[in-house]
Amino acid sequence: MTQNSDTLEYDYRVLQLIEERPDISQRELASQLGVSVGKTNYVLSALIERGLVKAENFKRSNNKAGYLYLLTPKGISDKGLITARFLKRKVEEYERLKAEIADIQSKINE
Repeated sequence: MTQNSDTLEYDYRVLQLIEERPDISQRELASQLGVSVGKTNYVLSALIERGLVKAENFKRSNNKAGYLYLLTPKGISDKGLITARFLKRKVEEYERLKAEIADIQSKINE
């Protein structure tokens, strides 16, 4: 499955945050990602549909219903693949930026 760079980044970041804090709310995820709650819901729904995340109901201490987000065995496995693709893309981006910076610096020094 091919993913565009935005989808790959959101998938990576959501899986990482869920792994760290399974009880994280969609509002907290949205804040961490810097996107709307609607976008967060869309990303989470896609991850659930792909079988990478499972949402379980639980009650918070203030009696509001909430969800516990868990990585499935497939989610744990795919997270490794997503992380590798994300890292590869970031390294390529870094190399392009490094070359662009060197080019600009050489033009300034001329």
